[in-house]
Amino acid sequence: MHHSNPLGGGLSDLALLTNAQSRSLSPENRNGAPGGGALCPLDQGSAREAARELGVGWKVNPFVVIKAGTTYEIGDIEGPGTIDHIWMTPTGAWRDSILRFYWDDQQQPSVECPVGDFFACGWGQYAPVTSLAVCVNPGSAFNCYWKMPFKKRCRITMENRSVDDMVLYYQVDYTLTELPENVAYFHAQFRRVNPLPYKDVYTLLDGVEGHGQYVGVYMCWGVNSCNWWGEGEIKFYIDSDTDAPTICGTGTEDYFCGSYNFENQKTHRYEAFTTPYSGMPQVIEPDGLYRSQQRFGLYRWHITDPVRFEKRLRVTIQALGWRSHGRYLPLQDDISSVAFWYQDLPSSPFPPLPDRDALEVI
Repeated sequence: MHHSNPLGGGLSDLALLTNAQSRSLSPENRNGAPGGGALCPLDQGSAREAARELGVGWKVNPFVVIKAGTTYEIGDIEGPGTIDHIWMTPTGAWRDSILRFYWDDQQQPSVECPVGDFFACGWGQYAPVTSLAVCVNPGSAFNCYWKMPFKKRCRITMENRSVDDMVLYYQVDYTLTELPENVAYFHAQFRRVNPLPYKDVYTLLDGVEGHGQYVGVYMCWGVNSCNWWGEGEIKFYIDSDTDAPTICGTGTEDYFCGSYNFENQKTHRYEAFTTPYSGMPQVIEPDGLYRSQQRFGLYRWHITDPVRFEKRLRVTIQALGWRSHGRYLPLQDDISSVAFWYQDLPSSPFPPLPDRDALEVI
């Protein structure tokens, strides 16, 4: 018996023979069954008109239409196994499409997030992202490479909160394989505060109970004040920490692995960047008419430096800028985030997801 290394990676693993089985969910094979692809009858296919002269097997059902106000089940997989890669191209306003993952027998989701924010594109418009965990490719192709193991069951849904139907092309590549006993489960939680109350601290995570490791965050930061906005420190309150954190950063751009305002010293403008572990791939500037605010999309993946906790975790970041006479200014910005972490089950239920209007990019 050749055992697999389901959580491994890299070129070295490609030469190892294992007993793992490759599967994939798509509209052309909705349950991932062996030999189950490209069997959709012509009269039932989403592309039946285009394929009408060719018939079954000729791209009959490449996409699904998710009706307004409904939830579509992307997959219900019996484990053990691991999700390896997700690709999708949702249409419409990305904040209206809510992606959820349910692991094993938990009734509440362990991933609950607007689809654009999950794929590091939270402002509702395309920006290229080239990182190890997430890639956003032309023209609006969302790709996720987080490993997501599950022992018993994985259920994935997409809710369309819009008043309009949406079109979804998708592919979920996964492996059926045995897993180690100490495997942890992937979690992703969305939050938004707009505007952040004066002198409040923005909370990325709170109420996390269990044993695990924090592996990253994507943030949308909409600036509502003049001058530099990124003086705030990130803080990780681990296990028994109460008033003071174990890990305290030195500034917002420092945490996202940049420095000195993310400023190009020749042009004196913000400089977007995207790297394997961190980036600010999106800089949205005012256009002199209706687009009035500076807006930034940032990610930081803790792939080589996860923040480990044994009992609980709370993560906050200050929103801090400058005011007159060299004084800090507590900011009242539009801030949202997706925190990513792994932990054992059961995990705590998330705070209720805000309604459609509270999620809208405005």
